[in-house]
Amino acid sequence: MKIQPPKRFKRRLLLGAAALALSTWYLLPHAFPLPHSLTETPNSPTLLDRHGEPLHHLTLPDFTRSQPVTLSEIPPDLIACTLAAEDKRFHSHGGIDLIATARAAKDWARKGRAISGASTITQQLVKISSPKAPRTLKTKLHETLTARHLEMTWSKDQILEAYLNRLDYGHNRLGPTEAARFYFQKPLTDLSLAECALLAGLPQSPSRLNPTRHPERSLTRRAIVLKRLAATGNYETSRITAASNEPLNLRPLKTEELAPWLPQISKFDIGNSKFDVPTTLDAALQRQVENIVTEELAPLAEQNLHHAAVVVIHNPTGEILALVSSGNWHDPRGGQINGALAPRSPGSALKPFTYLLSFEKAGRFPGSIVADIPTRFRTKEGLDLPENFDRRFRGPVTIRQALACSLNVPAMRELNDLGGPAPLHTLLQRLGITTFEPESVHYGVGLTLGNAPVNLLELTNAYATLARGGTYFPAQLWHDRPGHERPQPSFSKESAYLIADILSDPLARTPAFGRHGPLELPFRCAAKTGTSSDFRDNWCLGFTPEITVGVWAGNFDNSPTEGLSGVAGAGPIFRRTMIAASEGSKPSWFKKPESLTKITIDPRTGKRTTSNSSTHHSLELCPQDSLPLLTSTADYSPEGLAFLDQSYSEWLASDQNHRRDELTLAPLQPSSAALRILAPRPDATYILDPELPNGGRLRLATNLPGLAEWKCDTLTLRPSDTDPTAILSPGVHTLTATDPRNGESIPVTLTVQSR
Repeated sequence: MKIQPPKRFKRRLLLGAAALALSTWYLLPHAFPLPHSLTETPNSPTLLDRHGEPLHHLTLPDFTRSQPVTLSEIPPDLIACTLAAEDKRFHSHGGIDLIATARAAKDWARKGRAISGASTITQQLVKISSPKAPRTLKTKLHETLTARHLEMTWSKDQILEAYLNRLDYGHNRLGPTEAARFYFQKPLTDLSLAECALLAGLPQSPSRLNPTRHPERSLTRRAIVLKRLAATGNYETSRITAASNEPLNLRPLKTEELAPWLPQISKFDIGNSKFDVPTTLDAALQRQVENIVTEELAPLAEQNLHHAAVVVIHNPTGEILALVSSGNWHDPRGGQINGALAPRSPGSALKPFTYLLSFEKAGRFPGSIVADIPTRFRTKEGLDLPENFDRRFRGPVTIRQALACSLNVPAMRELNDLGGPAPLHTLLQRLGITTFEPESVHYGVGLTLGNAPVNLLELTNAYATLARGGTYFPAQLWHDRPGHERPQPSFSKESAYLIADILSDPLARTPAFGRHGPLELPFRCAAKTGTSSDFRDNWCLGFTPEITVGVWAGNFDNSPTEGLSGVAGAGPIFRRTMIAASEGSKPSWFKKPESLTKITIDPRTGKRTTSNSSTHHSLELCPQDSLPLLTSTADYSPEGLAFLDQSYSEWLASDQNHRRDELTLAPLQPSSAALRILAPRPDATYILDPELPNGGRLRLATNLPGLAEWKCDTLTLRPSDTDPTAILSPGVHTLTATDPRNGESIPVTLTVQSR
């Protein structure tokens, strides 16, 4: 065998080694793909108010916050400090600092452990952009070769920009923009050299060097960075000295929890947006309303009212200008529940829509008469005898008085005459109410009293539809969403105007609410309150042509307040919010439709009168094409008392009648309505239970109280004020009610069983 000469062997060995080194340096790195996340700069979007003011800096999925900037937007001092602290030969190496690597290897060999790091900025960028992996030699080698690949693919400026925007400065802040905002509440351009040095030192160990908890450690690290910066020879000694002596002037960001519910909502509505998202909220108004709620709730805590929600809508656009969710986000009793979205019983707040239907479908007007008298309504549970808030009955009242004074019985009678709950159920669903059961029969005519749950946002927008003259479109929270597609009128402008006129009439509501209370504002405003059973929910909603405000107040644990009604609980918040929302503009009022005219009526009969000399007359609005009948002498007694039909007989004879000098029963004008038995129900079964307090008594009832002549051969009937009471006994019984007007008899059979 021929032996190679030593010189030629060494030369070949050197050439082979050089080729291997060059291949390792230039070719092998291409076998290691760049991390996918390098092409996606992390950016946590900011939610903005309608004027561009930041409301919330949202977090990324890992709960960090980041606002990327270009390299040209980063102060040169911060770049210089970062290079001095992390990689002083950044601009001269190819992704691997061979000098630093050799030094680190030497230190490891001598000490048996790492004394100083050798990772370049490029290597660190690869590391923080890659999925977490065990810190093994294999991982280190993989990151090193990937760094070489990156150096051959990107420019130094691209690498430095990506690195700075991904650096962790502590407190879950990525990048210099968020760091400057959190620690100093400054834009990057306003940072001093000392502040740049402080920030540049933090990524080495953000928790250990946390300046808010360990200021002395962060200052020590700052001094090291400034010393290294001075060693570059690029900074005057005077600047380094001044920066070293500058005190630590931290201004840790205290997050203003304005609209604290907003980030939670945004997760569902904007998804993983990487851009700033404008909302329709007005930050200044939002602050005002949040303060109003806090101030008004404080004294009401003594009456067990702890939470409130508010919605303010700009009527022409449907944009939500302000929304308060609970009044105290940190309340352990449910402060983070969004009261604007939680279904609650609205009480009387639905009544305006019942009378709206009367105007639309029944040819009624605000002067039409409704009977406020004891009235039984059939429900799933049997007969119900509702009462008004003050437990009084007023006899014949106009719709204006019934709605303005929020009377319960007239509203139920009106809805019953409209065909039951179905029309109201359908209308409210058309106005965006989504919380109802599919079938209206579930609620009965009690729907007009609020026995169905609604949420504040949807009901406020339904009121905004009144303000828009019947045009419905959904409320908007995001400013960049497409506009409404040809919204269709849900009801006429005339009907909407009549409701607004009633709800803004302080004289009409005086008998129930008095004067100069929370519902009377410095400008004309429609307003309606609502109170659920046991005073659990307080509502107050109202509008001007420009603004609609809705307020709910109560407790998220559903405990009742101590006698607080809507006007006392929600009313003051509504008043102050409406005034605040109207600041800077002069609230207007609606233009009266030409199809409406003013007429003079007798409020006892609802009929038109041509004379204003009577003490019983009032001005009223009415559609020109459906004027009421004129009064005649047949409507009054010789003494001038207005005649009432037989349906009022029980009320007229009761202690509730305080209008004996105005009204009397018309003996020759009984009700023309056919007699109907309300109780007992046909084929009903009753159980005799000795523990029940009624002692087996059944109150008989018809739609014409006191008119029918009752008879039963098997039960004892005891007389009462109107219809008799049956004393029940086991067996099958037939009762007969006879109409004395025409002699017609109606039988009804019931079964009584013993327990």
